[in-house]
Amino acid sequence: MTIATDKSTYSFAEYLELEETAAYKNEYQDGEIVPMTGGTTDHNKIALNFAAYLKFALKGQKYNIFIGDVKLWIAQYRQATYPDVMLIEGEPIYYETGKTTITNP
Repeated sequence: MTIATDKSTYSFAEYLELEETAAYKNEYQDGEIVPMTGGTTDHNKIALNFAAYLKFALKGQKYNIFIGDVKLWIAQYRQATYPDVMLIEGEPIYYETGKTTITNP
């Protein structure tokens, strides 16, 4: 994402707005927008295998598994990130009205 401003810190709402049109994923760390590095095929295979293992191991239980395209908002640390694999007991709790950011890992 190229941000055409000299602003050094952003609110979480501003980050979410910018992230909607970003060309690539960015994390949010206490007001700072940080570009994410690209992954490798090995990294991708590990995350996929782990998610598949969890799906098999938790079959029949009330867990939801999400992979790297869903943001996690950790309010107490003012941080948003894209976990490779995220496990949630029960249903996800979304940040505000959208379905792109989860608040209950």
